[in-house]
Amino acid sequence: MSVNHGLGRGVRDKRMSSGGPGGPPGGGGPGRMMMPGEKARNFKSTMKKLIGYIGHYRWMILFVWLLAIVSTVFSIIGPKILAEATDEIAQGILRQVAGTGEIDFTRIAQILFILLALYGVSALFSYAQGYVMSGVTMKITYRMRNDITEKMHVLPFRYFDRTTHGEVLSRITNDVDTIMNTLNQSMTQIITSFATIIGILVMMLTISWQMTLVALCIIPLSLIVVMLIVRKSQKYFVKQQEYLGHVNSHVEEMFGSHIVVKAFNGEKKSLREFSEYNDSLYQYAWKANFLSGLMMPLANLVGNLVYVAICILGGYYTINGRMTIGGIQAFIQYVRTFNQPIVQLANISNVLQQTAAAAERVFEFLEEEEEHPETADALSVENKDVAGQVDFEHVAFGYHPETMIIHDFNIRVQPGQKIAIVGPTGAGKTTIVKLLMRFYDVSQGTIRLDGHDIRSFKRNDLRLTFGMVLQDTWLFNGTIADNIRYGRLDATEEEVLAAARAAQVDHFVRALPDGYNLVLNEEADNISQGQKQLLTIARAILADPKILILDEATSNVDTRTEVQIQKGMDYLMKGRTSFVIAHRLSTIRNADLILCMRDGDIVEQGSHEELLTRDGFYAHLYRSQFDTDTADSVN
Repeated sequence: MSVNHGLGRGVRDKRMSSGGPGGPPGGGGPGRMMMPGEKARNFKSTMKKLIGYIGHYRWMILFVWLLAIVSTVFSIIGPKILAEATDEIAQGILRQVAGTGEIDFTRIAQILFILLALYGVSALFSYAQGYVMSGVTMKITYRMRNDITEKMHVLPFRYFDRTTHGEVLSRITNDVDTIMNTLNQSMTQIITSFATIIGILVMMLTISWQMTLVALCIIPLSLIVVMLIVRKSQKYFVKQQEYLGHVNSHVEEMFGSHIVVKAFNGEKKSLREFSEYNDSLYQYAWKANFLSGLMMPLANLVGNLVYVAICILGGYYTINGRMTIGGIQAFIQYVRTFNQPIVQLANISNVLQQTAAAAERVFEFLEEEEEHPETADALSVENKDVAGQVDFEHVAFGYHPETMIIHDFNIRVQPGQKIAIVGPTGAGKTTIVKLLMRFYDVSQGTIRLDGHDIRSFKRNDLRLTFGMVLQDTWLFNGTIADNIRYGRLDATEEEVLAAARAAQVDHFVRALPDGYNLVLNEEADNISQGQKQLLTIARAILADPKILILDEATSNVDTRTEVQIQKGMDYLMKGRTSFVIAHRLSTIRNADLILCMRDGDIVEQGSHEELLTRDGFYAHLYRSQFDTDTADSVN
């Protein structure tokens, strides 16, 4: 855990636990992945969910479709009117040859003006359609990203224990972008293509029903091509989205831990893993795009074959006088245009596969099981109303049901007591803190605050009563003052400065170039690790909570600073219930009660002097900090 603020408000964690001490074994692995060859597990179901999701904007979408239809209708009429101009020219030429008249250029100009007006209106409606649809698409994706972000805050920690950051980021960026592009481009294309096909079909029937039957051969042949390609390409689009998530996850992890990678010479291993993911992404993306790329030329091939047949038949009808030159010209234009929406629909069907794979990943995330909902009568409590009595009654817990970390934990903590929890790595010390904060719920037993089961409180209210300072610091991109103020957002500048002085922060901050206005970068590595620790302590002091949780809060500062901080912490802990997890046992000698944990159980408890007198587990643990042989025997 890397939460370091005073209120527990909006708890966030840069690593979301990665196994190890106090965390779930084997955490940090990827979430549920699609298997090779698996389609968007249920294409129809996923698309139905997507349609239902965008149903909130159905009236605007219907308006867009109306604009698309009107635009299409005006453009479809064009070739039929142009045919009149062609016939007028042909008839004028014949009149000239026969010596009975001239070409009526006035009539031709009128026809061309009408044609220009039609295409202009069509373009205007097409522009309006694109403008409105862009706004609708942005609203849908805005809502989707908000829903994903809100979902992140109600997911249990278990989800983040088994899912990497890159996987979550891929869903909120790549997958949502894929859906956005489909909505913005393909949705209007679908209705435009259908309207074009129907409109052109009607216009062709008005010219020649025999030639229309020949033209309709495009449809079954194109459908066969589409079905064959879709059947092959769907699985590759699914795997493409999956490995895109793997690549993002790996890059995010390596970028966030680049210092560790370099320190342990892990560059080759990192590059090897990236190459494996990237090669797989390349293979699946190449196959998916190659197959989707075949759709257009094959559909064009079918259209060209039918086009040749239409030209031959149309020429025959023209020679026999069954059609005019303008009629065959208009029909050929319609045939050429008739092929385009069919090709577009074929291409859209390919895009919809990728969209279904992306939408399934988004909805899979949105449908993840959330934290246990709060009861309707959940208790609401303010920090000032909390006395600070904490009871652990037969508490048992395991990150996995088959493996219990805590077995039977029992203790009563009186208000204002300072409780120290010590023990070797993996004893379950940090897990106790996570249970107390309700980051996880107990598997068995009960934890009570002032006599009430903590599960009966509203989570936000419960966490407002705690102040936390953990070993792993968490600071965000912002000024030093803002990072301290995160403990209590309404704190005044004077209160921030007072908290900084109490935490021994003020003296080093004033030595920085911009003082309290210095902006910390994303990783907050423009100040030292010890200085970061001091800032998190100042944040907890500012929060002024009723219960303090200190997990190795002074582990990253030097001995001299530790002594100064300890004085401030002692002052802070007066009158407050405090839980202190410490490996430096010298820092908890003044604790009211020391709990010695081993393998999830309390093996000893008492004051520092009492435990040393017993010469038991604590005494051996205490001496192990100075004696290597004793340390080996303790662990």
